[in-house]
Amino acid sequence: MHYNILKKKQILKVGIEEAWDFFSNPQNLAIITPNELNFNVTSEPSEKVYAGQIITYTVSPMLKIPIKWMTEITNVEPPYKFVDNQLIGPYSLWHHQHHFKAVPEGTLMTDIVYYSISPFKLGRIADALFVRSQLNKIFDFRYQRIEELFNTKSSSKQIKKTV
Repeated sequence: MHYNILKKKQILKVGIEEAWDFFSNPQNLAIITPNELNFNVTSEPSEKVYAGQIITYTVSPMLKIPIKWMTEITNVEPPYKFVDNQLIGPYSLWHHQHHFKAVPEGTLMTDIVYYSISPFKLGRIADALFVRSQLNKIFDFRYQRIEELFNTKSSSKQIKKTV
């Protein structure tokens, strides 16, 4: 099977526990997702991820057509790591690792996504034409939104409002 890897790193100017509190809350994902994707968590809300948790969403990545997406949280190691895998959705493979590491500047957050559209050549073509660039745009948006939330002078007030 052919797959792609997307890896993004970002320093958060907060302690690891504060970073964990925000990112391990599934409801906060909508805050860091571009509005045009119409992202909505449809499963029962919970404040923290846990191993075995099923989270359902709707998202409209293309032409405003809603797609149902279901992920399972397969691994949780507070406050250092959690992993989600797509069960139902637009990818034939979606494995997303969220890593957090205390560093002198605050917390190093690393996202690693293994993904594939299709095991066939058409999937590689779709990835090259638009999927990879769309994922990069989503993660670039997240980077900017996370900068606003965690790395500006008014950050701590914003985070407390959202958590």
